[in-house]
Amino acid sequence: MRIDILTLFPEMCESVLRESIIGRARERGLAEIYCRNIRDYSADKHRRVDDAPYGGGAGMVMTAQPIFDCFNSLCRDLGKKPRLIYLSPQGKTLTQQRAKELAQFDNVALLCGHYEGVDERVLSEIVDEEISIGDYVLTGGELPALVVTDCLVRLLPGVLAGEEAVENESHYFSLLEHPHYTRPDVWRGKEVPEVLISGHHANIEAWRRQQSLYRTFMRRPDLLEIADLQPEDLELLASFRQKDE
Repeated sequence: MRIDILTLFPEMCESVLRESIIGRARERGLAEIYCRNIRDYSADKHRRVDDAPYGGGAGMVMTAQPIFDCFNSLCRDLGKKPRLIYLSPQGKTLTQQRAKELAQFDNVALLCGHYEGVDERVLSEIVDEEISIGDYVLTGGELPALVVTDCLVRLLPGVLAGEEAVENESHYFSLLEHPHYTRPDVWRGKEVPEVLISGHHANIEAWRRQQSLYRTFMRRPDLLEIADLQPEDLELLASFRQKDE
């Protein structure tokens, strides 16, 4: 998979992309990730990429031309149009399901806005979808772009230790993840649940499923409406509701 980040601050993005799992995935050739500086495509002699908004108001607006030319340059380099996502608080909220869908694309480009926003005309011309990472406003699209990149790359084959490492995580099956423990067995008087050191794998999996359901029930009951639940899960949820009453 190739991801291109269109940004005014490529160094900011690269400082994150070089590290940890994403950095190793790039080194191993499991993911191609590039940052393209929108300012390099400005036709202004001072390399300006913003101007005052029509109609007045505070702040500045990113102009259409540098973004359009930057994206066209990417399309020429690829020989095709990648799926272009604009990171925006007005977009649909990123979910694990949408991440799984986007991870199937060979080429994804992420457009980072700044200032008060981007000229609407270029958005309507080239953007395929808008994505938000939450109901709040940031100073620019770089952090959301890095969040999306991290979310997609870790889903690619070979990036994590194994498929189970992904599938057992929160939200993968619309459930929150079970609690985790490691050594020592007792810490500050608190013991690891006995089932986890029993060596009985079936009991361990049953406990983890129960804990996952309970956490989802207590913290994000809205997820239960879209989760793939089995009859035994429904029985557990019924018992949780009885205790809660």
